Amino acid sequence: MELQELLLYQTDLLVLSGGDVLFDEGQIGDTMFVVMAGEMSVTVGGKLIETAGPGAVIGELSLIDGSPRAAKVVAKTDANLLAIDMLRFLALTREKPEFPLYIMQTMAERLRRLGKLL
Repeated sequence: MELQELLLYQTDLLVLSGGDVLFDEGQIGDTMFVVMAGEMSVTVGGKLIETAGPGAVIGELSLIDGSPRAAKVVAKTDANLLAIDMLRFLALTREKPEFPLYIMQTMAERLRRLGKLL
């Protein structure tokens, strides 16, 4: 099942224009985002790490452990994102048990990609 299908009935989309900054490296954050449409550039230390498209999860580390943002994220194109704070995250986890598994799979894939870059 696609993440967009899991989140089909979620509302409150954040609409960004190309070039808009979602968040900066080191910024405090308590919300993760799911890219519903468009593309986002994810950079660390000015180096492009990932171009995140529909279905991608961004900012999950700060939501989960309360740490500052590890990357800067900028809208590469016009984009729609679903903001998920801790209350919504916990509700989705209860309602859709496959949701946290998707988040963990995403984190594992990202760690493996970053490991190859090092």
